[in-house]
Amino acid sequence: MLGLTGIIITMVMALILAGVKVLNEYERGVVLTFGHYTGTKGPGLIYVVPVVQKMLRVDLRTIVMDVPPQDVISRDNVSVKVNAVLYFRVIDPSKAMLQVAQYYDATSQLAQTTLRSVLGQHELDDMLTERDALNRDLQTILDKATDAWGIKISTVEIKHVDIDESMIRAIARQAEAERVRRAKIIHAEGEQQAAVKLREAAAELSKEPQAMQLRYMQTLIDIAGDKNSTIVFPLPMDLIAPLLKKLNAD
Repeated sequence: MLGLTGIIITMVMALILAGVKVLNEYERGVVLTFGHYTGTKGPGLIYVVPVVQKMLRVDLRTIVMDVPPQDVISRDNVSVKVNAVLYFRVIDPSKAMLQVAQYYDATSQLAQTTLRSVLGQHELDDMLTERDALNRDLQTILDKATDAWGIKISTVEIKHVDIDESMIRAIARQAEAERVRRAKIIHAEGEQQAAVKLREAAAELSKEPQAMQLRYMQTLIDIAGDKNSTIVFPLPMDLIAPLLKKLNAD
C-alpha cells in the first residue's frame, strides 16, 4: 500500500514539475488553456498547468532573413535576378502565433512576391542607382502587410542585381554612346562660344584700322618664328582695294 502511495506521489510531483518553464529575457510564452488564448507570460520562471495548458515559445530577437534570388522583369523589359536581406522581429507574440501559421515562412514568401512586384514597376536604371528609395518602398509595404501578424520589418536591403552578360555589353555600348554624345555637345558649345568671341574681336578691330595692321604684323611674326621654309603673306584688302578699283576703271 505504501509502495502504491509512493508511486502516486512521485507521479504527481513529476506532473507538477513538468509545468515549470523558464523563459529567457528575449523569449515570451503564449499560453493556451484548453485551446483558448489566455495570456502571454515571461521572461523568467513561469508555471503552465500540465494537460490543461500549453505554452508556445516565441523569440523576440531580430531575425536576419536572406531573400533568395528572384527573376524580375523591369518596366523596360530587362530580365534580372535580384536578391535581398530582410531584418524583422516579433513585437506581438500572440498575433505571431495565432494569426498566421509559421510566421517565418509566411514573411519569407511575402518578401519574395513583394520584391518581384515592386521592382517590376521600375526600370533597370532605377534598380542600379535608386536602391535607397527602393529599399524604403519595400520596407514600408512589407511592414504594413506584416503588421497583422505582430511582426515589425525594420530594414530591407537589396543585395545584388545580376544582369545577363549580353545585357551588360548593351549597357556598356549605351554608356559609351552617351559619353560620345556629351563630348560632341561640349565641343559644339566650345566652337559656338569661340565664334562669338571671334565675332566680337573682329568687330572691335574693324573700328580701328591701325589695330588691324598691328594684328596683321603680329601674325606675321608668329608665322616667321615657327621656322617655316615657306611663308605666305596675305595682303589686307584695304591695301589692294585701290589697285582693284583702278584696274576696273581701265
